[in-house]
Amino acid sequence: MPDKGTILYVEDNPDNRNLIRRVLNAEGFAVIEAPNASQAFENLEKDNIDLILMDINMPDMDGYTLTAKIKKMEKYANIPIVAVTANVMRGDREKSLEAGCDGYIQKPIDIDTLAQQIERFITRRTNV
Repeated sequence: MPDKGTILYVEDNPDNRNLIRRVLNAEGFAVIEAPNASQAFENLEKDNIDLILMDINMPDMDGYTLTAKIKKMEKYANIPIVAVTANVMRGDREKSLEAGCDGYIQKPIDIDTLAQQIERFITRRTNV
């Protein structure tokens, strides 16, 4: 039974969602998937989310916009949001943080360190 926390993974690519879900499930996390912004809000409403992994490049609403919207909502403002993006140009990390992301993981994701990175964000939140 997953007990390390519940992660909402907002990502339009089903292959990426599948990979991350398998890796994180194996590490003891529950993973809820959302292929778009409206599904992300639906999941936030009905599930107890500990952390959001946010893909930045999505078709209906990009991750920067979605992050900013989530962070403006008081009941979700304390959920850590970690940007997951292939955008690794100078300034992309800053743009993610400015939008309200608490951290940044670049693609291709290093599946060997992913769980530890996520645990750091969840631990930081519980120590606040």
